[in-house]
Amino acid sequence: MLELNEGKRDDRTFFADVILPLAISKTYTYRVPQALKAQVAVGKRVVVQFGKSRIYTAIVYHISETPPQLYEAKYIMDVLDEIPVVNAHQISLWEWISSYYMCHIGEVMQAALPSALKLASETRVVLMKDAVYDKGELSDKEFLIMDALEIQPELKVSDIAKLLGQKSVFRLLKSLFDKGIIHISEEIAERFKPKQLTFLRLNSYYDEPENKRALFEILEKSPKQLEVLLAYMKLSRNAPSSVAKKDLLEESGCSSAILKTLITKEIFISESRVVSRLYEQDQALSPEFRLSDDQQAVSESIKTHFQDKDVTLLHGVTSSGKTQLYVKLIEEVIQSGKQVLYLLPEIALTAQIIERLRAYFGKKIGIYHSRIGDNERAEVWNKVLNKEYSVVLGARSAVFLPFSELGLIVVDEEHESSYKQYDPAPRYHARDTAIYLAHLHRSKVLLGSATPSLESYYNAKTGKYGFAELKQRYGDSNLPVIQVVSIAEETSRKTMQSHFTSVLVAEIKQALGRKEQVILFQNRRGYTPMLICKTCGYIPQCIHCDVSLTFHKSTGKLHCHYCGYKQDTVSVCPACGSTHIEQKGFGTEKIEDDLQFIFPDARISRMDLDTTRSKNSFQRILNDFEDQKIDILVGTQIVAKGLDFDKVTLIGIINADSLLNYPDFRAFEKSFQLLSQVGGRAGRRERQGKVIIQSHNIHHRVIDQVIHHNYEGLFRTEMTERKSFHYPPLYRMIRIDVKNKDQFVLNEAAQRLAAEFRNVLGARVLGPEDPLVTRVRNFFIKTMYIKIEREGISVSKVKNFLKSALLTFDTDKRNKGTIVQVDVDPY
Repeated sequence: MLELNEGKRDDRTFFADVILPLAISKTYTYRVPQALKAQVAVGKRVVVQFGKSRIYTAIVYHISETPPQLYEAKYIMDVLDEIPVVNAHQISLWEWISSYYMCHIGEVMQAALPSALKLASETRVVLMKDAVYDKGELSDKEFLIMDALEIQPELKVSDIAKLLGQKSVFRLLKSLFDKGIIHISEEIAERFKPKQLTFLRLNSYYDEPENKRALFEILEKSPKQLEVLLAYMKLSRNAPSSVAKKDLLEESGCSSAILKTLITKEIFISESRVVSRLYEQDQALSPEFRLSDDQQAVSESIKTHFQDKDVTLLHGVTSSGKTQLYVKLIEEVIQSGKQVLYLLPEIALTAQIIERLRAYFGKKIGIYHSRIGDNERAEVWNKVLNKEYSVVLGARSAVFLPFSELGLIVVDEEHESSYKQYDPAPRYHARDTAIYLAHLHRSKVLLGSATPSLESYYNAKTGKYGFAELKQRYGDSNLPVIQVVSIAEETSRKTMQSHFTSVLVAEIKQALGRKEQVILFQNRRGYTPMLICKTCGYIPQCIHCDVSLTFHKSTGKLHCHYCGYKQDTVSVCPACGSTHIEQKGFGTEKIEDDLQFIFPDARISRMDLDTTRSKNSFQRILNDFEDQKIDILVGTQIVAKGLDFDKVTLIGIINADSLLNYPDFRAFEKSFQLLSQVGGRAGRRERQGKVIIQSHNIHHRVIDQVIHHNYEGLFRTEMTERKSFHYPPLYRMIRIDVKNKDQFVLNEAAQRLAAEFRNVLGARVLGPEDPLVTRVRNFFIKTMYIKIEREGISVSKVKNFLKSALLTFDTDKRNKGTIVQVDVDPY
């Protein structure tokens, strides 16, 4: 890598290969202007023009003296950073993701960088409404821009460039933007603006005791102003240099006008200061806790494995104290000066566990996931870059943060499918990406789960990973009692109440009578998944997808859960005119509704995608449940994932059959994991919990394995089937979806592509076949699977062949309008 040295005369011409946030297969080369040679460096953001008029933020990938051979290099327009925002480890990770998951590096960049660090690309500059500024403080060129905007309040960037007679106007526009004078919709409107607060300090004149005494005497005639001064004196004991304006107003109870008077009199000096949007308050760390003998033994076992293994799997039953074990390991890593990444599968879990970890680590810990704002994500990015955080707790996107000294990655609930990104590309798995990230940093990975994925357990069994096991719950708590109740039998005896067996209803009554809490699990949201005309059989369908519409009582509409389409509910059949419209099936919304009828005095709430869309909705529901403002919590899979509440003693699984009968080779594995995880929410303290599983097939082997907590039995039976039918972890899988809005064109194109694959890969290619849902958002779909044995064949060579075949497919005019999506390891 060449370095561009500042301060030395250098007439050489340099070229920078940059990564654009686009789905293009190569980097693009730009000429480095002489004026920017000292500023350009690998990992910095630069502004470039791509195509006729589009402006993008790109990341410098490589610098050389070699110009492109097939096109004339355009000039880089500007450099946005003083130091690189992306480091060498991250670029190496992006390259690996692009290669392994068969996507473009620009797609990885698009997923990795927070939105606030990317510049959008519209071309209009607008004068801010009520903008207040002093023209005397503007430069000559800034003055010209403002003069033009006052005449015409919206201008194109190209118009401003013509006005000033220069190509690059980005720094000038950025300066005006930072001053709050103009708004730029996309074109360099760098969306990250640091948060600013007003702070006040007492004029240094009053540092002298005599002057301060005189001030008190003067303000005695103005009691409200004196109250502000007294409030300031109280607050400044903890912050001697200055006090936040909002804190002073709150403490004194006075108005802004009174405070403004004190500032006008120069008693207080006002100043704006950049502050973090993130958690900054120091909390007293909890007293030192001790690990149990079992935990201590497992901790030592993990450290021993780390001596010769990079990855260790911790198999610990629910409520065995895995989090406490993580904390001790994290403490040791931090003391060695290294950083820690703690991954969780669900944003909801970060809300609960962050309070625990803050008790140990205070403001050394940061949070990173998609529910925090763009500006907050950019701040976390910068704090990790500057090594201000020792621990980062986050969902899957946290693997992209700019760690420089990573010592440990903890992947909690490593089996969860939420770690997999499905759409859009890159379709990466955060657990596997974390393992490669640790390899780059030469650090260690601890995978934790009560129900590990078969892949991880297989790797541990074969010696690829270290293995440690926690078999006992922490403290005196016991594993819950599991009871299976037959829906078919209770239906025949007519003892069902709505969708609840008499056993479950009785247990809920007893739990509520003891002032305990209940969680009910139903793996489908909405009120009812299907409406059907009893006369002619008509079922309302989505107009864009081949699925039935789900009725949501809260909106009174029919919803498509694939594309978001909504329509009014049906009371008269549009096909035959009948009014006999029947509801089929049930979701969480109907469970909540029926429960309120059966238990009118109970406080019932629901946790699913519909109730947790807003930024703080997860935390609000969890807080209410923890404060026992909710008696019964109804939810989808989200209630199964790591929640920990003292008073929960009863778990009800409304219908286990919907999990067991799902058409997927992982159905039994996922069913075992989900049923075990849901059950693990019960009786996590001194009370023993109880789990009621309702099912038509009470003798199903998976239910029996759940009852006896027999994960080893599940592993043996599943591995026998996986071996027979060539499934992971014994085989690798690649899924290829072919899409087109014309079904005939799709069928022809998919058959041609499959034939091309079979010419080289033979029987390893399955399909093309119709997937479970054959049309989504007006695109018809055909699916192929490629199964690759782990021995005797190079996976990288298979991927290279697939890339070549797909490139040939894309250049064939017959395939115009056909989209191909590749998903490696489609968990």
